[in-house]
Amino acid sequence: MRTDIEQSPLYSPDLAPVADSARTWNTWNLAALWVGMAACIPTYVLASYMVQSGLSWLEALTIILIANIVVTVPMTLNGHAGVKYGVPFAVLGRAPFGTLGVHIPALVRALVACGWFGVQTWIGGLAIYVIACTLFSQPVASGLTAGKFIAFGASWLLTLYFIWRGSESIRYLETLAAPILIGVGLLLVAWGASYGGGFATVLAQSAQLDRSTAEYHADGSISVLPLRGVDGEWKADEYRIAEHSELENADWRPAEQEVVEMSSIEVRSLRTMANSDLVVQFRRAQTISSRVPVAEPSTPGNRLATWLFWMTAMVGFWATMSISIADITRFGKSQRAQVAGQFIGLPATMLLYSFVSVFVTCAALIVFEDVLVAEDAPWDPVSLIARFDNPVIVVATQLLLLIATLTTNIAANVIAPANAFANLWPRAISFKRGGLVTGVIGVVIAPWLLLDRISELLVFVSGFLGPVLGVMLADYYPLRRTRLSLDGLFDPHGPYRYRNGFNPAAMIALAAGVATALVGYFVTWLQWLYTASWFSGFLVSFLLYILLSRTFLKEAFTTHVSTHT
Repeated sequence: MRTDIEQSPLYSPDLAPVADSARTWNTWNLAALWVGMAACIPTYVLASYMVQSGLSWLEALTIILIANIVVTVPMTLNGHAGVKYGVPFAVLGRAPFGTLGVHIPALVRALVACGWFGVQTWIGGLAIYVIACTLFSQPVASGLTAGKFIAFGASWLLTLYFIWRGSESIRYLETLAAPILIGVGLLLVAWGASYGGGFATVLAQSAQLDRSTAEYHADGSISVLPLRGVDGEWKADEYRIAEHSELENADWRPAEQEVVEMSSIEVRSLRTMANSDLVVQFRRAQTISSRVPVAEPSTPGNRLATWLFWMTAMVGFWATMSISIADITRFGKSQRAQVAGQFIGLPATMLLYSFVSVFVTCAALIVFEDVLVAEDAPWDPVSLIARFDNPVIVVATQLLLLIATLTTNIAANVIAPANAFANLWPRAISFKRGGLVTGVIGVVIAPWLLLDRISELLVFVSGFLGPVLGVMLADYYPLRRTRLSLDGLFDPHGPYRYRNGFNPAAMIALAAGVATALVGYFVTWLQWLYTASWFSGFLVSFLLYILLSRTFLKEAFTTHVSTHT
């Protein structure tokens, strides 16, 4: 790169091409990065939610494998530019979007990452909270408490410490954590098989999640199904059913050892009196379950929609990284290392850790006597391990879960937004300051309110992320054939200025892709476009960008040969 480019307002040391001597990430480092990121609590939670939504364990793992292979393909394609040019996504995005236009997709990606940063930091805080409760022999409280917010602050400071140490500390942390996290997963599987009666018995429990706890039938009756133990007997002795506000006054009924079907006359009477949706609750001795709403019967169409929803959610899980993967691959030693490392690390780890989640969740249904309905199962590992009696196991495992949260959070949710914020004002905002901005926004978004809505949020944000990736890949491969002007990326008056800093073709294609992906959110008969938001948005933006660029902006795609030092 010419030294005069260093005087450009678009230049900063954090955004500059990585020197060859600093490209130290080999295949194992990149694979370990993905092990460290994928072996995390949100992976565990999402997989368990898939089973809770009515999918069998085999269906859930099939969707996870396909989705992660699908997202790894554009991940490696987009990672090519990072290795070749050594600059982050915020700089590479200047080519398709313009020197000013790049701020739009970069900030979208940054804000999504800030949300994830907050959620992950909150999860890390929960692990710290459980450790503190265990060490001081205090009960783990439910709901929001002052102790949890103090632990959240500790988790936040710990994450910022590694941000301040820089990229090499991240590489060391990921490489160290990867085998440990896999080991924790295998130990949890061993626990589930040992206490749950073996692999076959545990996996058979997924059938108990493949139906609703309480469900209406076509004839108006209701089926009521609590969980069964290893012996096949119902874990609940009694149940009661009524409108939510009247449940406390409802009579307890004995739970028989078969499906309890209420007559249509009785159900109509209940619904007429309540004029609202019904809920059911179970009890055994002193244990009372949570309130479970009575669900409408499932249909084949619902099943297909569930598959499509979860396919989009699982692709959307790493859609942010597929956009900004150059932030990582710019440190890669070679194209072979980045491709092999990502394909080795991402799909396999997601499948393995998701299996751990599904298997351990199924085991929890029968191991814990106080879990009477599926809705009360410990769906995340922090809650699961907090139930163990041995304080040494609880503390040691929670520490490892904290490491898992740190590795994912820093690599996936800090690097890209820090670079995006640095790109807003390169001369004033460094990577470290951008990381601090990320941390502040991660607190402001109140992550403790987002944790239970991760899957819905993933589908929604996929409608923004898919179109961004569509424009980037269309620009880099069919239009530019992987050739960019490295000097031009830092030249405010160079080939990527377009019209006042914005590429109109990219802006139109991006807007059209987002509109296509999200229209189903507002128009019922187009809901499938929203359910498949990442796919529909990506395809529209990819094709439209090529069409607009070749028709109206031919002069913007003169081949540039890059040179860098």
